Amino acid sequence: MQVYKVGGAVRDRLLGLPVTDVDRVVVGATTEEMLAKGFRPVGADFPVFLHPKTGEEYALARTERKSGRGYGGFTFYASPEVTLEEDLIRRDLTINAMAEDDQLNLTDPYHGQRDLEARILRHVSPAFAEDPLRVLRVARFAARYAGLGFTVADETMDLMRQLSESGELQALTAERSWKEISRALLEDHPQVFIQVLRDCGALKELMPEVDALFGVPQPETHHPEIDTGLHTLSVLEQSALHKQPLTVRWACLLHDLGKGLTPEEEWPRHIAHEHTGLKLIKAVNERFKVPKDCQELALLVGQYHTHGHRALELKASTLLELLQSFDIYRRPQRFEEFIAACEMDARGRKGLEQRSYPQADYLRGAAKAARAVAVQPLLEQGFKGPELGEALKRERLKALKAYKEAATA
Repeated sequence: MQVYKVGGAVRDRLLGLPVTDVDRVVVGATTEEMLAKGFRPVGADFPVFLHPKTGEEYALARTERKSGRGYGGFTFYASPEVTLEEDLIRRDLTINAMAEDDQLNLTDPYHGQRDLEARILRHVSPAFAEDPLRVLRVARFAARYAGLGFTVADETMDLMRQLSESGELQALTAERSWKEISRALLEDHPQVFIQVLRDCGALKELMPEVDALFGVPQPETHHPEIDTGLHTLSVLEQSALHKQPLTVRWACLLHDLGKGLTPEEEWPRHIAHEHTGLKLIKAVNERFKVPKDCQELALLVGQYHTHGHRALELKASTLLELLQSFDIYRRPQRFEEFIAACEMDARGRKGLEQRSYPQADYLRGAAKAARAVAVQPLLEQGFKGPELGEALKRERLKALKAYKEAATA
C-alpha cells in the first residue's frame, strides 16, 4: 500500500504557489484494508475515504470507462492491481497528472512538469474528449494561470471543439456547469475563461446570449472598443482587477445581453436594450440554476445600469424609484454591488479604464439621504397603513430634491 499526493497539490507546489487542497491516491489497497486502518468511507461512486485523525480524503487508485453521456457517464474500477500510471492517465491535463510521495519524489509519466515549464495546458490522453465537463475545466485553468503565461495547446483546443460540436455539453447538469462557471469567474482573469469557451465553440452552446454580443457594434463616442463582446470581456476584467464578489462579476457578464437582440439596421444604437435583455438574463439564470443573489443583481444591473451612468442627470423622482427598486432600506449591500457593477461597466472601455466615476459617490449620497428620513415623526402625525407609505415617499422625495440641489450646485 502506497500513498501519493496527486493533482493540484503537486502542480501548485512546482509552480511555487500556495497549496490549498491536497488530494491523495492510494495504490495497492482494498476497501477492506482501508476500513481496517480506521478510514471512513464517503465515496458513493468510487472508494474515497477520510483519514481517521486528519479527516483528509484518500481515494483508491482507479480506472474509468465511458458508459453514457455527460459528466456522470462513466463506470469506475478500483483494485489493488490498478497502477499509479493507470490512475493518472484518466486525469484531464498533464499538469494535473503528476504524483509525489512523502519524500517529494515525482512520478510524471505524461510530462506534466515539462508542460508546466512551457506554460502549456495539454490533455493527457484522447479520453479527454469523453468528458464534456473538461471543456469548462480547461477554460477555468486558462483563467487561473493566464497571469503566468499559460495557453491551451492547439491539439487540446481541437478536442474541445469536437466536444462543443458533439452536443455533449448539453448533457452537463446545471449544478456542475454553474460550479465551474462560478469558480472561473472568481479567478484573476475571468475574461480568459469566456474567451477560451468562445474560441472552442463552447460559449455558443452554453451561453449563446453572450456569444451573440461579439461582432455587435456600439457608438464609438461612448465605446472606443466598439465591439459589445470585447466590451463585456473588458468589464469582466475590471471586475476582477477591483476584486469584486461573484454577484457583481455575474452581473457584469450579463448586463448588455439586450444588445445582441438589436436589429442590424439600428446599429450601433441600442435603444431600450436594458429592457429587451431582461428575458435573456432570466433564461441564463434559469439554465444554470444560478443562486438567488446572483440572479437578482444581474436582473437589476441589466435593467438599471444606464440609470447609474446618468445618475447626476436623473430627476429626484426617478432617483427615488431607482432606490426603491433596490430596497435600499433593508438591503443596502445590494445597492452597493449595483454601484460597483456600474463602475466596472464604465471602466470596461478602451482607454477609459482609469477615468473617475463620480456617479458612485453621488448614488451613495442619495441612498444616505433617503435612508435618513425618519418614520417616527410621521407616526406621531397620525399616518398609518398606505397613507404612511405615501407620506414617507413624499418626505424621501423632498430629501432627494434637497440632496440633488446641493450636490449639483
